[in-house]
Amino acid sequence: MVNKTFYSNGKLLITAEYLVLDGAEALAIPTVYGQDLNVKNTDKEGLFWTSKNDKGAVWFEAIFQIIPKLSIKSSSDHKIAETLLDILQTAKKLNAGFLTDFSGFEVITHLNFPREWGLGTSSTLINNIAQWAAVDAFDLLENSFRGSGYDIACAQADTPIVYSKSKHVSKSQQVNLKWPFSESLFFVYLNKKQDSKKAIAHYNALSQNKELHIKKVNELTKQFINCNTLSQFEAFIEAHEDLLSDLLKIPKIKDSLFADYSGSIKSLGAWGGDFVLVTRKDVLAYFTERGYKTIIPFNKMVK
Repeated sequence: MVNKTFYSNGKLLITAEYLVLDGAEALAIPTVYGQDLNVKNTDKEGLFWTSKNDKGAVWFEAIFQIIPKLSIKSSSDHKIAETLLDILQTAKKLNAGFLTDFSGFEVITHLNFPREWGLGTSSTLINNIAQWAAVDAFDLLENSFRGSGYDIACAQADTPIVYSKSKHVSKSQQVNLKWPFSESLFFVYLNKKQDSKKAIAHYNALSQNKELHIKKVNELTKQFINCNTLSQFEAFIEAHEDLLSDLLKIPKIKDSLFADYSGSIKSLGAWGGDFVLVTRKDVLAYFTERGYKTIIPFNKMVK
């Protein structure tokens, strides 16, 4: 009898959004939120998959045929089933012995954060499947979803990290954020999940040379890490937002939504959705009054 559980952390990208795709050094944090995957063998032939949300409710189900080859037998959402099948097939290509020890498996995944938060529903899944299949998670990502891989690095990390990728080689270094002002930092959910694929496609279509932006953002990443005061931190946020706004030709989130906010606001990951990082704890009423009620203190988000 096999009964194993795998767990992966969620992620948030603090610096170098977009530019991390081209080798920039990014500050990223694993979150206390994540996803687990439990697998056990069953007497029934096939792979029986159930995905549960943070409330324990089932949001996706599928049955996959294993023999003679992996294929979809039935599902509650065919598009999601096709994506999952692609990941499983890729894992099997990387390890031919995957799914051969038994003829039947029951898999249950469980998120401990709302799916719409954008903390890594896909990356935590890929890292969990990689653990189960005994393959390299970065290889699994590269051959299925693609991406920079910072989210996979966060899935495996126990502390904040500086992450970079060049020529398919990923580098991850643990860092200790000794920010004495961390109690003045909050993550605010914008009530909107951003489409990362569209955002990345927009970035990849940019024709300008990105080397100067990468050089500047690498320096900003170092400055963020070594920052000692809230006023310094806010200055670095403004510099980073200006830099990316100039590159992307997209207005800063503060200018477009929160122009009268007294603190600083930084987009995280794909601009325009998911979470933003805000400063100043004395003005949280500003966001709740405007309908943004998911506000998480920095120290309660970071693993």
